[in-house]
Amino acid sequence: MRTLHFGLRVADLDRSLAFYTAVGYRVLGTVPETAFGSLTMIRLPRDEFVTIELVHDPANPPAGRNINHFVIQVESMADAVAGLAANGVEVEEPTSPDGTEDFLTAWITDPDGNRIEVVQWAPGHADGMTDADFAD
Repeated sequence: MRTLHFGLRVADLDRSLAFYTAVGYRVLGTVPETAFGSLTMIRLPRDEFVTIELVHDPANPPAGRNINHFVIQVESMADAVAGLAANGVEVEEPTSPDGTEDFLTAWITDPDGNRIEVVQWAPGHADGMTDADFAD
């Protein structure tokens, strides 16, 4: 088994698409009129598959946040911050969880208040968290 994608309820599809497009996501397709509302499938350029399904139903807007946060990996935090800022996305100041200059995180917030962590792993780190990140 593996995670395919997650569904994220959004209040205003156009506003959310503008935000996620500014972050770098692109629309792969849509599924109109499902039991959940319309579905818009998006992914980042280096993702092989859809990673987020934007769920929009004007008759049933999100009642609150059901996701704590999700994470986007970048190769260069400096380039990512510059690109996001150039696209009008406000980025919190990057910090380093382990005090190094190679492992950096920063935060952005989508129009519905969902928090997104932007991560630059240290060179040689796997493209995601593994058992090695929790080894003593």
